Amino acid sequence: MPVRSMEAFPATSPGSPEPRIVPPSVTVTATARLHFGFLDPSGRGPRPFGSFGLSLDRPKTQLTLKRAAELKVSGPERERAARYLKRIAASCGVTHAYALHIDEAIPPHAGLGSGTQLALAVGTAFAALEGLALSPQEIAARLGRGARSGIGIFTFEQGGAVLDGGPGDGALPQIFARVPFPAEWRALLILDPASRGLAGESETAAFDSLPDFPASEADELHRRITQSALPALANDDFATFCAEVGHLQAVMGAYFAPLQGGPYVSAGVSDVLVWLSSQGVTGLGQSSWGPTGFAFVGSEDEGDTLLTGLRARAKTGRLEFALTRGRNDGAVIEINPQENR
Repeated sequence: MPVRSMEAFPATSPGSPEPRIVPPSVTVTATARLHFGFLDPSGRGPRPFGSFGLSLDRPKTQLTLKRAAELKVSGPERERAARYLKRIAASCGVTHAYALHIDEAIPPHAGLGSGTQLALAVGTAFAALEGLALSPQEIAARLGRGARSGIGIFTFEQGGAVLDGGPGDGALPQIFARVPFPAEWRALLILDPASRGLAGESETAAFDSLPDFPASEADELHRRITQSALPALANDDFATFCAEVGHLQAVMGAYFAPLQGGPYVSAGVSDVLVWLSSQGVTGLGQSSWGPTGFAFVGSEDEGDTLLTGLRARAKTGRLEFALTRGRNDGAVIEINPQENR
């Protein structure tokens, strides 16, 4: 993860007799991710879950943490952020009070990884402020993130397109492969602010209600991603990458359809994706539980052309659109040399 610092604030372990200068504040910026799907969405096979996804350059979560006389958390998603801050501090035996301000937050329950990015941003800011060497994986474990998918953890840490191997023996998922996303390609996001994807207890209950996923299909998805989709990314083979993402999405849509009322959560997003498919777009689908949809285009110009067509359609009035880039770097940590608020 990129770290920007104007001064040196060396870390010390808890209980160290050496004095330590505490930075005035720490700012962390993390970005959204797309989740294309699981290799075994039931989580009951020999290789449970295992997920494929991509870091985006936006939307983003940006927050600043500093010590304070009493706890104060402000900005969007402040209640959830406060819980993460209290939990990470308690897990480290730290009793200081803090002021936490969230400047921006990834929309919650939209399928863009808002919860994991917020948790990791809060935990990383806390660790940097207190001089504690906590990795994103350690922070995720302390804050209860990443039980099924490691995509959010690894995109926070490294960016790029990531495949994880799924959880095992009580451990968080481990990274299996990471490939940079081509600079000229774009991801068109279709956002439905009026709809929400599953999360929390509802998500857990949904997974528990689903049937076993055939091992032969899980093996086939693993083969297609590792032997086709990832090499296509590495070789700038747009058509093959899109075909493989489209196939994975079709499998996920059919598997989760009983819980979603179809392959997609949002009727508006579904309408757009059907139209995009009719225009010859193949690399498209729904990120995680949605409602956010996505479609890949080979260039900025192609994306602008599609956006013009979408905005002209009568049925997309409540929807929002964004043309995004893949992000090949992790979250940014800024050690601020002086008070910035």
